[in-house]
Amino acid sequence: MEQAVFKQGEPIIQMRGIRKSYYLGRPNELEILHGIDLTVPAGEFLAIVGESGSGKSTLMNIIGALDKPTQGSYRLAGVDVEQAGDRELSAIRNKKIGFVFQTYNLIGRQSALKNVELPMLYAGVPARQRTRRAHQLLAMVEMDDRCRHQPSELSGGQKQRVAIARAMANDPDVLLADEPTGALDSQTSRTVMDIFHRLHREQGKTIVLITHNQALAEECQRVLTLQDGRIVGERAGKGRAAHAG
Repeated sequence: MEQAVFKQGEPIIQMRGIRKSYYLGRPNELEILHGIDLTVPAGEFLAIVGESGSGKSTLMNIIGALDKPTQGSYRLAGVDVEQAGDRELSAIRNKKIGFVFQTYNLIGRQSALKNVELPMLYAGVPARQRTRRAHQLLAMVEMDDRCRHQPSELSGGQKQRVAIARAMANDPDVLLADEPTGALDSQTSRTVMDIFHRLHREQGKTIVLITHNQALAEECQRVLTLQDGRIVGERAGKGRAAHAG
């Protein structure tokens, strides 16, 4: 799958009328998302906030091509996701989206270096090239001195920094961060958020942050509020101004 080149401000995520239901056709059919319209321009740092049960996880799974909508259209980086087959969806997840989860999702018994290399291995990048890039990415998050350490030998904050490096492995169009600081203390959360801000500022990365933390959401350029499967609010955030450096 070729990487499309998007200019800053050009729509990279376009959702129209996204609905998601479970138990279709059964008496207990349940609709979680009730017609989501969402456009994210390339280079934006967007926060999506909402309480537990608001539909954040369901929306994240659809944005990340981990699940398909029941109804509606979704175009991600030039690809109609709702029309994509399993193989194309796998390629989208590997090359167009970088995932950062609250639980890190690192592979145990594999070094930090090998964890960062993994998406490149799946993408068919030659061994020497992926090792070189993995070292560069770990250095970017100040973790290259821990490159031989396994996840069990790292702190939570260190694991998340490795996870961010891994998310950047294939230079994705979008970074999708699901509660990336949820398991971290405030000081470590600050370090992780600073990395996201740096990626946004220096590399122009499009970042979608799913969070319940209103203070972190306010650091983003735009904040959407999700409630009961609907977008009920939109406001401008403070961007990077409060945490420049």
